[in-house]
This record gives sequence, structure tokens and C-alpha cells, in this order.
Amino acid sequence: MTGYLAAGFCFIFTLLNLASLAIAGWRCRPRPPLPRAKMSSPSDLAPSQTSPLASLPPVSIIRPVCGVESFSAETLASTFALDYPDYEVIFCVQRKSDPIIAVIETLLANQPEGRGRLLVGDDPISPNPKLNNCFKGWQAASHQWIVLADSNVLAPTDYLQQMLSRFTPKVGLVCSPPLGVRPQGFWAQLECAFLNSFQDRWQFCADAVGLGFAQGKSMMWRRDIVEAAGGIAALASEIAEDAAATKLVRSAGYVVRLVDRPFGQPLGRRDVRAIYQRQMRWARLRRASFPLMYAPEILVTSLLPMLAGAYAARDFGWEPWSVVALVAALWHAPEALMSWAIRWPTSLISPFAYLLRDLLFPIIWIDGWLGDDFVWQGNSMTVRENADETLHEA
Repeated sequence: MTGYLAAGFCFIFTLLNLASLAIAGWRCRPRPPLPRAKMSSPSDLAPSQTSPLASLPPVSIIRPVCGVESFSAETLASTFALDYPDYEVIFCVQRKSDPIIAVIETLLANQPEGRGRLLVGDDPISPNPKLNNCFKGWQAASHQWIVLADSNVLAPTDYLQQMLSRFTPKVGLVCSPPLGVRPQGFWAQLECAFLNSFQDRWQFCADAVGLGFAQGKSMMWRRDIVEAAGGIAALASEIAEDAAATKLVRSAGYVVRLVDRPFGQPLGRRDVRAIYQRQMRWARLRRASFPLMYAPEILVTSLLPMLAGAYAARDFGWEPWSVVALVAALWHAPEALMSWAIRWPTSLISPFAYLLRDLLFPIIWIDGWLGDDFVWQGNSMTVRENADETLHEA
């Protein structure tokens, strides 16, 4: 009897995995760039309009920056190559000694349109250094549509159109998770396995069933929604500003939607320690902000179905390792095919990266329950108080 239960578990979750790949593959299928539309009136569009893409409003893009990374010059410069009629770019840096200032000043000097400006200073409104860095940019933004974009986001030419096209009267926030691009070496392929065909895939599935949630790489806001909740300082209610954004939008009666195709983050070479620390940090943040959603995450990798298949094989007289290999192939070959079909970074070693990811994920998931502290960009942070409050509310 237990063998049949194990086989059923393996079969059901394998089908669920295939369904999630189909949903994400359809949502993220390649599309031509969105066309440039007419400029709207200076008063911007009314929030009740069906879609702001019909007549493009001016937009403020806020890019918090800290330190120089391998692709900083390219990702920041991409903000000035948008096919969009009217937008401003506000770079935010916390310290005058940050070497990224020289990179930004060079970019600004090469922009005759004068779209960009640099703000330096710190506003400690929360334990989150990124939110503190963004505060001055939000206050200085000129327009009613505001994008908060991480420094490592590589913006396509239709970056703003893609986000605006997802707005309807019921949408309060549109965002994009990171898509790992330009991986160099196996460890960067492993990070693609975490970011792209795992986290992005499941986030797009959640969005497809009306449970979209924010991720802070690129977030486009209707300013009136944030101001009605008390301004950008309201995002200090959670240690992670994207978790606070999700709760703010939902509490105001709106929903979060994703763009149709995620925006790229160039990876270059990565090391396994940096990958683990990033995934551990995100796991602890998810557990602290949404513990009831975090708990079942352990079910969405291939590890438990492989173990269930091996257990069932013993009852049916089959070779367990052969069943494990079959289950792994049924999970990861379609994953590689989906990634290749929608032009996400894929290679012959991708299935091995997927398998290693699924073996590491339970360790990260357990770490997410057991730990509260982490270091992000040299800042020691904790989710302890936030986790206690969230669990108490739940």
C-alpha cells in the first residue's frame, strides 16, 4: 500500500512540475519589442484608465547603487537607451566615498538629453539600506509613475512599455524577477538554475493564478497608492521592501502583476558560496514575511519525487536507481527544453545544474527556518523581530 502512495506522490508532483513549465513557457515566450506610443498630456494619466500604454505618461526611474560590480557601467547605461519619449533617471548613492559615483558621473556627462541626476546621502528610515537609499530619490521624483530598479538590471529598450502594458485599474504594482543572463562557468549556470527555471517559473505560475507578488529588482508604482499608505516609508514595515510592497498593494485592494518576460541580470562568473548566501538570504526573508507560503516550497523540487519513486520501486521489484534516473529525466529534460524554447540561457550542463539545485534546495529551505541573520552588501541584518511579528499575526 505504501508503495502505491509513494508512486502516486511521485506521479502527481511530476505532473505538477510539467504543468508549471508549460505555464511559465507560455507566459515568457519570445515577443517583439513593444512599439513606442504617443506621449500623454503633462498631467499624466488618470489611475482609472484601462492601460497607460495607450498614451505614455512621463516616468521617474530610481536606481539605488552601492559599489562597483562587473557589469555596473553597462546595466546603468541601459537606462539611457530606452525607446521612450519622456523619463528621468535618479541615481541614489549613500556615501560620498562610493567608487560607483565616478561611473555614474561619466554616464551623466555623456547624456546630452540631461535625463539623469545623482543624489548622495542616507535617510535611515528603516533597517533596510536599500530602502534608505531610495528614499531621497522617491522624494525628488517628478512624475506619478515611478520605477525602483536595482543597479544590476539590464533594461531592454521597451523596459517601461513592458511594465506599463500590465497595468489595469485593479493593478497597483508591476514588477519583474531577475533573469540570469550571460553565465560563465558551471556555478553561474547553477545560479541560472535557481533564478530562471525555478524561482522565475514559480513566480510566473503564481501570477497566472492571481497570486502575483513583488520582487524588488524592477518595481513600477502608481505613486498615489504609495502616498495613500503613508509614502515610501510605509515599505519599512518589513525588512524586505518587496514583501512590504506586496502587502501594501493587497491591503489597498489592488494586485501585483509581473511583466511578460523578466528582465536580465548579467552574471559573469559566480562562486558557490555567493550563490548559497544569496539563496539563504532570500529564504530567510520569505520565511519571515510569508511563513505559510514558505512552508510548502520543499515540495516543488525533484528530490522528494525521486525518493518516493525509489521507495515505490522496491515494492514493485524495480531497480530504485533506474527509477530515480527516470524521474530526474522527466523533471529536468523538460525544464531544459522550456528554457531553450523561450531563449533563456541553456547549455548541455544545465540539467546537471538543475539536479544540483534540487539537492541543495532542501538544505537552504531548512536554513531558512533555522536562521534569522544575514549580511547584504556589507550590512548585518536580521529578520528576527519581523519574523516574530509575522508568525504572531499568522
